[in-house]
Amino acid sequence: MDSRIRTYQIAADYIRQQIGGLTPLVGIVLGSGLGRLADQIEDPVVIPYKSIPGFPVSTAVGHKGNFILGRLGGKEVMAMQGRFHYYEGYPMELVTIGVRTMAVLGVQYLFVSNAAGAANPDFRIGDLVVIRDHISFFPNPLIGPNMEELGPRFLDMTCAYDLELQQLAQTCADRQGVKLQKGVYFGSTGPTYETPAEVRFYRQIGADLLGMSTIPEVIVARHCGMRVFGMSVVTNCANFDNLPQALNDGDDVVKQADAAAERMTGLFSAMIALL
Repeated sequence: MDSRIRTYQIAADYIRQQIGGLTPLVGIVLGSGLGRLADQIEDPVVIPYKSIPGFPVSTAVGHKGNFILGRLGGKEVMAMQGRFHYYEGYPMELVTIGVRTMAVLGVQYLFVSNAAGAANPDFRIGDLVVIRDHISFFPNPLIGPNMEELGPRFLDMTCAYDLELQQLAQTCADRQGVKLQKGVYFGSTGPTYETPAEVRFYRQIGADLLGMSTIPEVIVARHCGMRVFGMSVVTNCANFDNLPQALNDGDDVVKQADAAAERMTGLFSAMIALL
């Protein structure tokens, strides 16, 4: 057996010991400042990453570093209260270990969220944006020997973000009176924020949102056959010009994401209830 798969199985076995007979249908990855959704999970079981064999520790601002398992929208879910990033120095194998472990536990849907900068001038701070596609400047997490037990060597990414889930999001948002944008997420390694010249370039090639996460998780989720829904919260507007008053700040990103977390939580809950 591939040693990587054995690592995921050991982690999944440890989690099963903590949760008894719960079988999560939905996995949720919560980005910077968005961990409050976990507070809405009923009958929660909290499992710190540091207690799980083989898991790294999340060091990013606004990431608590726990799995939260329980019920949301009447369905059994497991949420990552904080993720792992390439810029933290972790290899892609560890950046995506949470999603792989979810797959071993039987998760069928992955909801990913993040705080992102807006390269689209029509977006505003606080907007909820459904990710319809992405552009990746990350190393591909599937590089290396393929884990045939989990998925194919060559993965089609034509509809990486599930079209039916995007429509479901719009239906639920309309019922709740929540405005949604749609856009293309551009992912780069970080940890530096983009220069104005980079922002202009990324916008020219089709980016609406700029961030440092999410894409590796989406790729491995699709490799495992999960259906994926992605959402960004706009926490800052990208700096197209060299203006010092438009500096980016990690603490402010968390603050802006926290302000939008309630709307995103309501939307995710409504969507999950209808799965």
